[in-house]
Amino acid sequence: MNDAVVEAGGASSHTTDGHSGHGSAAHAAHAGHSQSGLLKMAVGAIGVVFGDIGTSPLYALRDTFAGHHKLPLDQLHVYGIISLMFWSMMIIVTLKYVSVIMRADNKGEGGSLALLALINQHTSGNRWGKGIILLGVFATALFYGDSMITPAVSVMGAIEGVAVYRPEMHPLIVPMVVVILVGLFMIQSRGTEKVATFFGPIMLFYFATISVLGLISILQLPHVITALSPHHAVEMFLADPFRGFLAMGAAVLAVTGAEALYADMGHFGRSPIRMSWLVFVLPALVLNYLGQASLLMRNPAALESPFYFLAPEWFQWPLLILASLAAVIASQAVISGAFSVTQQAIQLGFIPRMTIKHTSTAAGQIYIPVINFALMIAVILLVLVFQRSSNLTAAYGIAVTGAMLIDNFLLAVVLFKLWHWKPVYSIGLLVLFFVIDAGYLGANLTKIPDGGWVPLLMGVAIFTLLTTWSRGRALMRQGMAEGSIPLEVFTKSAHNSAARVPGTAVFMASTSAGVPSALLHNIKHNKVLHERVVILTVQIADVPYVDAGEQSAAKDYGNGFYRLTLRFGFLEETDVPAALKRVSMCGTPFDMMKTSFFLSRQTLIPSDKPGMALWREKLFAWMLRNAASAMEFFRLPTNRVVELGSQLKI
Repeated sequence: MNDAVVEAGGASSHTTDGHSGHGSAAHAAHAGHSQSGLLKMAVGAIGVVFGDIGTSPLYALRDTFAGHHKLPLDQLHVYGIISLMFWSMMIIVTLKYVSVIMRADNKGEGGSLALLALINQHTSGNRWGKGIILLGVFATALFYGDSMITPAVSVMGAIEGVAVYRPEMHPLIVPMVVVILVGLFMIQSRGTEKVATFFGPIMLFYFATISVLGLISILQLPHVITALSPHHAVEMFLADPFRGFLAMGAAVLAVTGAEALYADMGHFGRSPIRMSWLVFVLPALVLNYLGQASLLMRNPAALESPFYFLAPEWFQWPLLILASLAAVIASQAVISGAFSVTQQAIQLGFIPRMTIKHTSTAAGQIYIPVINFALMIAVILLVLVFQRSSNLTAAYGIAVTGAMLIDNFLLAVVLFKLWHWKPVYSIGLLVLFFVIDAGYLGANLTKIPDGGWVPLLMGVAIFTLLTTWSRGRALMRQGMAEGSIPLEVFTKSAHNSAARVPGTAVFMASTSAGVPSALLHNIKHNKVLHERVVILTVQIADVPYVDAGEQSAAKDYGNGFYRLTLRFGFLEETDVPAALKRVSMCGTPFDMMKTSFFLSRQTLIPSDKPGMALWREKLFAWMLRNAASAMEFFRLPTNRVVELGSQLKI
């Protein structure tokens, strides 16, 4: 491991709108552009943001009545579930995410990690600050579980329509799903910028189609519209409280993907996402669910797949193709989201460095081979083990509801510490969100034996990896700092004890204090110093993009010694050579052909020193050995890098 450990720090800033991110589409969407520009962004958001929640009608209502906790197919329960789904969408998606949480952007960026970085400085001095950070990290761990389950359940839910129309083709469903998923993961390395231009129109056509199908079915039983009244949900719980509670475990599938609205805010901006949801997506989902309810009341046998049986016979196969495309788009969106979250987690110090490939000049178009391969293996294993989408939905709910509940804790910090809302408003809103999300999580916990253990196991495993890496880095920096020499003392003694040679030497350092071990080893073994010695620390700020005036800072120690700090946002590429070319405060400009980069590679030796359990120290050492090299991560020229090794106990 190199001394060049990325530091997470720096001032955090926040805004209350979704369009202040540097370089993001959010900025463009609100910079006085015309309504046509806003509409174009809204259509683009439909293709990326709403794929997950948009494909929920494929299985949500079906699994509520035919899943692991079956409900009677009568008016009390059908109308009650439709009412529950509708008001869940209104409270969780429209009120909680679209109206409240999306206001808490980190320079235009959203998502659990962006929000965690935003509130980090406001909780660092509080006794409960560490707990909030751990909750945010666990929400990220649950997101990875969601990233594995979403492609499997979405694609399988769509392809199962083959067996609905042709029962004899049922044995082909799993092989077809595996082939589609493998193909989807294989094309990730080529980038999705060109393909993404078609996502919006396809999803727009998909939502229009399910709206029309739902409306046609509603017209055959207009009374079903009354199911939107909240009193139907209340009546169901009063008449059948136990089964009503269990039904919440499947009804929550109607709001899966709500977090995507917040996580993708930086790509589209708050207003386009709001427009997409309120104008296109929400009405389409409501019409389709009402249409499915009307169909079930008229023909209970349609419970096998109320979504596909909405279509007339001549439109069945076109609907199957359209739904399959929507499922692939939903899967594509969550895979891209996993890449973005991983990049943020690396920059913020929760995941080891990984090779990140940029597939386009567009911001956010990245590909991470390790994550792509791991997701592909996990998704295919889920398909092979669970075999049916109804089995997978049991696992799906816990990851979603767990993340939603954790978001409430993060939101509480925002309301009280950042926005300073009056307690009467904050407490009332939080109580509403906590009661609903806790109810949904409790209902899903009953499905642990049926597959709910999968996201919990994934979440705990990934949480252990993330916290082990974060804690191990802190211990390693502490160990290196214990024996460090102040730079002021070193420069005075080293200047007269070593020969100076032409050129510039850049020594990467993990902290902004002391002398890096690579510099000590170099002067000890080679007994030379370059004419210019720059000790460089890379810091990752708690904001997505760093302003130009804050990207670098330097201190001149005399005799050709400089300490330089480069600051990047957690969404920026850490291209050190490019950043050095913009630095003019270390004497002459940097010439890469005359600059050598020195890295310290530490070999960790687990010990019984207080800090972490021995098994976690061994786990951290393994993660360290498999992390991508600092040379590749910082884009250093391969022929200008020198590595010097040492051993370190933690």
